[in-house]
Amino acid sequence: MLSHLKRLTCAGLLLLSAAAPAAEPIVVGQAIDLSGPDGGLGRDYVAGIKTCFDMVNAAGGVNGRRIRFIARDDRGEPAASAAAAEELLEREQADFLLGGIGDAAVRAVTASQAFRRKGQVLFAPLASGEQSHGGRVLYWRPGYKQEIRHIFSHFRKLGISDVGVVYQDGETYLDAWRSVQAEAAERQVRLSHTARLAASGERAAQEAKRMADARPGFVLVIGDSIATALFLKAYRRHDGQTFVAGTSLTNLETLRELAGRRAVEWTVFSQVVPNPGAGSTVLQIEHLAMMRKYRDESVSALTLEGFAAARSLVKMMQASTRSGPAMLREFLARGASIDIGGMTAGASPDGRLSGYLDIALLSKGSGLVY
Repeated sequence: MLSHLKRLTCAGLLLLSAAAPAAEPIVVGQAIDLSGPDGGLGRDYVAGIKTCFDMVNAAGGVNGRRIRFIARDDRGEPAASAAAAEELLEREQADFLLGGIGDAAVRAVTASQAFRRKGQVLFAPLASGEQSHGGRVLYWRPGYKQEIRHIFSHFRKLGISDVGVVYQDGETYLDAWRSVQAEAAERQVRLSHTARLAASGERAAQEAKRMADARPGFVLVIGDSIATALFLKAYRRHDGQTFVAGTSLTNLETLRELAGRRAVEWTVFSQVVPNPGAGSTVLQIEHLAMMRKYRDESVSALTLEGFAAARSLVKMMQASTRSGPAMLREFLARGASIDIGGMTAGASPDGRLSGYLDIALLSKGSGLVY
């Protein structure tokens, strides 16, 4: 009789377990360029994010809740980014909203009705982020000014203290140009020549010739990947040796394709993550191992940045009793910091989690060397 009761009890527990509803997933949405001018950057960034969430879900999720990640293609159009963000927040009921590429996309999303109504905080956009947006954006990466400062410091150590600057038409690039002027004055870097490009890359040939004639110590290009590539291709016809520098949001795949493999030799880029192909920290080792397990593609600085940003978000979830934008605002208010495996992500006064910067060189043969 006792044995029969035990069997009935076990069967009842199994039925109750089977009937118990699964914990609601944590929905993370993102509107980002996957097929437009910066689609290469977006696809790599998303691959790193998805890989981290796959790893976390395989280990049981966050406090028993799986992460449901939804990425929408905005094709590099700010209006489409805002529309996709609205759909993610309204229809998909996203708990968290990750950012896309560029300051224009950030402005469009943060101005959208759903974003404002739900009190959202945009997390980890790939943008220079010189505007604070009233605490409604939490950047993972350092800002443009910090990258420029790091580039100037790098060349100072090489004994080079004069620069030629090429900047593209457009609000974002004009703001960046003003930042360059301020940093150059503060760091006593001489501006030996400046050139301004149309958004289409027009005048690249003429400006490249004038820049080469000025013989600067190095050249800094402020523009999108296409304009940078068109200038670089023209410039290398006159000068094949002078370093040309850019920032971490330059799409190296586009640069090689449009400028040519020879033209990209001796180009230097600031980087916001350590070497993605090395395994000297837990973060790098996890990223390499999980990319091999879950993705059929090469690692890059952008896949590691996506992985690191997602890892930071997961760590914050695990450490907080709150959810969604309230959790992010709490993290900002406390000025907290977390270890994500050899890197520290901590809320700074300007709303940034990471201040990490490095320099990488595209050497002869176009290999990226840190």
